[in-house]
Amino acid sequence: MKFGQATGVDKPISRLVQGTVMLSPKKLDYSLRLLDDVFAAGGNTFDAAHNYGNGESERALGEWLETRGVRDHVVILTKGGHPSVDRRRVTPYDITADLFDSLARLRSDYIDLYVLHRDDPNVPVGPIVEILNEHHRAGRIGAFGGSNWSVERIAQANEYARAQGLVPFAVSSPHFSLAEQGQPPWAGCVSISGPQNAAARAWYQETQMPVFVWSSLANGFFAGKSDHKDREAFAQTLEESSVQAYVSDANFERLDRASELAREKGLTLPQIAMAYVLGQPLNLFALVGCRSGEEFKANMIALETNLTDDEMAWLDLRRDSR
Repeated sequence: MKFGQATGVDKPISRLVQGTVMLSPKKLDYSLRLLDDVFAAGGNTFDAAHNYGNGESERALGEWLETRGVRDHVVILTKGGHPSVDRRRVTPYDITADLFDSLARLRSDYIDLYVLHRDDPNVPVGPIVEILNEHHRAGRIGAFGGSNWSVERIAQANEYARAQGLVPFAVSSPHFSLAEQGQPPWAGCVSISGPQNAAARAWYQETQMPVFVWSSLANGFFAGKSDHKDREAFAQTLEESSVQAYVSDANFERLDRASELAREKGLTLPQIAMAYVLGQPLNLFALVGCRSGEEFKANMIALETNLTDDEMAWLDLRRDSR
């Protein structure tokens, strides 16, 4: 396993971050075994959210943390402020309510990385930065940041923090994969994939802010579970939102090239797609939703797979040859 750091977190953070959306107390044996296997393989960082499974994933993760006695040895990233059916919820009140729920479910008095699940550009950054700093001073959260926040809004939040002598956003969690999004799979999604988001990637490269990128396999587009030569049949294996986001001629060309390179290197399609993500010149951590310890270990191979600059450019259609 490879590790990185984030300002405000005094532990190493594994470059592969295991997701927890599949966990539940209703399937506790499976949930605990999966977490055991990931931890044994070197994964010490876990991604959760207030709204995953109506709190079930955090509850299962909290059971594991307590029964295994590993809280001080792992990094927990959890998210709050997700919109409800009725309204956006990026407010000091909602952030606080979600945070206290998460602390209770996780059976912990602190969260290493607290990330706002969405942004609401209609809300000024000031009150958001202020409430996060309040919880930081109280020791409830270490580093904090935004998921699906644009670099412009993060920069605004950090400018406010500097002006007020407060702690700034330390991390970000946008979408990033080899596939570019034709349209967002859901409202409020922020992606840094594709040529249209080159400026955002350049900002992250310059600042080296840790980015915890999600859906590196484009929600199954690079999963390699079905033959993509029949595009219509392949599209039927994807969720409707993924079809709208990722099914395009350009992404199918990327898929063809990734499959070709995987065959040549004796790797799987997901490993090549992950290696592309992990090979970026960013301070990058990849969120993965592995369903077994073996799947997590397969993802670890991507950490050791170094693609050349020419291969990276060819995969992303910036070169016609490699």
